[in-house]
Amino acid sequence: MLEATPLTCAILDDYQGVATTLADWSPLRDRVALRPFREGFATQDALVAAIADCEIVVIMRERTPFPAALFARLPKLRLLVTSGMRNAAIDLAAAKAHGVVVCGTASGSAPPVELTWALILALSRRVVPEANALRAGGWQTSVGADLAGRRLGLLGLGKIGTRVARIGQAFGMLVSAWSPNLTEARAADAGVALSVSKAALMAESDVVSIHLVLGDRTRGLVDAAALALMRPHALLINTARAGLVDGPALQAALADGRIGGAGLDVFEIEPLPADSPWRSLPNLLALPHLGYVSEANYRTYFTEAVADIQGFLDGAPVRVIG
Repeated sequence: MLEATPLTCAILDDYQGVATTLADWSPLRDRVALRPFREGFATQDALVAAIADCEIVVIMRERTPFPAALFARLPKLRLLVTSGMRNAAIDLAAAKAHGVVVCGTASGSAPPVELTWALILALSRRVVPEANALRAGGWQTSVGADLAGRRLGLLGLGKIGTRVARIGQAFGMLVSAWSPNLTEARAADAGVALSVSKAALMAESDVVSIHLVLGDRTRGLVDAAALALMRPHALLINTARAGLVDGPALQAALADGRIGGAGLDVFEIEPLPADSPWRSLPNLLALPHLGYVSEANYRTYFTEAVADIQGFLDGAPVRVIG
């Protein structure tokens, strides 16, 4: 068991101020002093100034990066807890080199699936413009698009993509999928047609939804050439990672009206700067990275964060990453 001296635990990116209420932190009473932060930090210097004295830091997956340079500036840090069991924004080799234990939590896949369909349905039926028009005194200003009989194209058919496919099928959509490693057998198991190429999927789909892991092979996968293949009425949905799409190319396609619209929940810079062009583009439904933000997920994140900290303090870390 580690020493009983109370340690300081920073909780970063607690935007909604719920970290201490959606879990029971009492097992850590007298052992840990909590320091939640609702606002992000514009610079690494500001972050270091706020948490330099903290031995424990709890973060939301891929909101606040922890590169090697940051670990070097936090010599007191001993435990880093992230939501989820994968966080590409943490330099795990640097954490190990600095003697920092990294632990994760479980994470449900239902919330991002549901949000994906919230974006698809809202764009297809023009929910936001119609709701705004009604509040302004209007009544029926547009004609919505049908989903039944149209094609849903999925870039990625993992756990989330497969669930998105099932819902599309329930709506009566034809569903195709493609990814660099997707096989015909895997697609058939999900009841989905395998597109012969990324280009074919982009060209034949009425809705394209992205469900890939961001990596060297997938960064910028949806580039200007891929966007140029999309149908003029087609929608692009991204609840995965911003880096999968060439942002400037998508901005140009939306500004020029070359595709029907886009629904985005992820951005290269988050929180989104006040002057970001994403805030004012036509035919764009933008959300502030809500994919995993649900009550059930947050209860899991913070409850298991408490258990991670408790295990570390007791000398038996759990859910260690890397």
